[in-house]
Amino acid sequence: MSASSMNLDARQRAMLDEMGVKVWWPVAAAPVDVDVAVAPVAEPPAPHRVAAVEEAPYEAPRAAPTPVRAPIAVPAPSAPAPPAPPAARAHGAAVLVAPPHRLYATEGAAEGGWLVVADMPPEADGRHGEPLAGDAGRLLDNMLRALQLHAGDMPVHLMRTHRGVASGRDGSPQPFADAFLPQAQALAPRLIFAMGPLAAQTLLQSAEPLGKLRGRAARLDALGGTPVVVSYHPAYLLRNPADKARAWVDLCLAADALAAVR
Repeated sequence: MSASSMNLDARQRAMLDEMGVKVWWPVAAAPVDVDVAVAPVAEPPAPHRVAAVEEAPYEAPRAAPTPVRAPIAVPAPSAPAPPAPPAARAHGAAVLVAPPHRLYATEGAAEGGWLVVADMPPEADGRHGEPLAGDAGRLLDNMLRALQLHAGDMPVHLMRTHRGVASGRDGSPQPFADAFLPQAQALAPRLIFAMGPLAAQTLLQSAEPLGKLRGRAARLDALGGTPVVVSYHPAYLLRNPADKARAWVDLCLAADALAAVR
């Protein structure tokens, strides 16, 4: 729109500008002065001068110096490393053990049989329930029955281990370091079958993983050299059924170790 056609005064123009309405204002054209410039005449280029080039005498390239290797120091033969000290004790007083529970052959003498030491958590009140209850207990029962231990006259005892705080009540788990040896001595087992890393490492005073403790019959000097065979604990086997075959091999190894000391 043209402001001249609308005859707007200064106030109206200011209002339109505040609202964002643009108004075209004619601007008088200024006179244009035209200057005719005369281009300067370029001078002809100066003749190109060619500098004289003198050939430099040929110099054969010098061979690069051969790098000289620094002598390599040969270490002197060192003395053989001393044998590693025995592994530190894997677990301390936090490992608890429940009193032994006789599983089979309840009649007759309690000495001279199997002692199974297995990792098994207690109930909510801190005590262990029936030894062969639950899925883990039933699996342990099946494993021992596979060796016909339920049908013989050889006593089989179970001691369950776990981590926790001893309550001090009668029949409740006690610190392993205090309770295991006197209770085991009363049973005089011919073989200890340790199931689980907690039981195995505590019995053998070793920090090695369970996989390295399996496959051999160790000796428990504190118990007159009683053989100790290590295997997986029942709860682990429930989660990893593929290792049941290895547990069976461990059971057979334990039976052979017991036969060797009879």
